Amino acid sequence: MRRIAIIDYGVGNLRSVEKAFAANAVDAIVTSSVDEIEKAAKLVLPGVGAFASCMRGLQEHGFDQLVMDRVAAGVPLLGVCVGMQMLFEESEEFGTTKGLGILPGRVCRFRDDLLVPQVGWNSIRQCHEHPLFNGISNDEFFYFVHSYYCEPRDPDTIVGLTEYGATYASVVAKDNVAGVQFHPEKSQATGLRMLANFAK
Repeated sequence: MRRIAIIDYGVGNLRSVEKAFAANAVDAIVTSSVDEIEKAAKLVLPGVGAFASCMRGLQEHGFDQLVMDRVAAGVPLLGVCVGMQMLFEESEEFGTTKGLGILPGRVCRFRDDLLVPQVGWNSIRQCHEHPLFNGISNDEFFYFVHSYYCEPRDPDTIVGLTEYGATYASVVAKDNVAGVQFHPEKSQATGLRMLANFAK
């Protein structure tokens, strides 16, 4: 059984995520194979660009239901950037687009008076203990690129908070599902540590 499947649904360059796992000596592969995704011990759902185009790509490959089925079966899933946003019920980007609805909440745009997108390094305040943070200090910096942020309805799902004009959820988790708004594969040693934590 391959350890981690990074789901390739035609959006973005995913090799950097694969290489980040490889740097931790973790067996991971970028794949669009249903068989690989069904057999993987863990899944990574990446996402780059607009929410609607990511959801459309996921649906066109038939991976939306597959992801939900694997989550329901208890398989650990990590959503990255727009991949985290897709875990929620809907996004207001370019009108309203439905997400996977795995977590309750919606995706909203940053205020107009802020420089959008937020691009660069920002810190995360850990508000709950979680295995993703093992060996990572509070207020560590990670690399962000996004114009929209998640508003979870259940505050217990928020495990990390970031400040950009207001405080928003930058790390979420519930049961076997987690999401990070930043790019761990671009966040140097701290990001690699978080990916290693997910692998463990």
